[in-house]
Amino acid sequence: MKPSLFVVGLPLVIGGCTSTLPPDVVVSSAALEQPSARPAAYRSPVSGYVSRQPVDPKPWRRQNDLQASAKGDDL
Repeated sequence: MKPSLFVVGLPLVIGGCTSTLPPDVVVSSAALEQPSARPAAYRSPVSGYVSRQPVDPKPWRRQNDLQASAKGDDL
């Protein structure tokens, strides 16, 4: 037989024979009494839509001059 069968199968067989579940797996009664999820509400998928129209490009020279340093390329 293949050794991988024992590596996978043996923990499954032993895990199936356990008599009780560990405490972190068992659901507590406090979690059942108070649901934590909000009720679902309808929200339109286009509720935040803003119409935008194409515009002509602006002159780039002024924009370039505003962003250029005062000394030019000197660092």
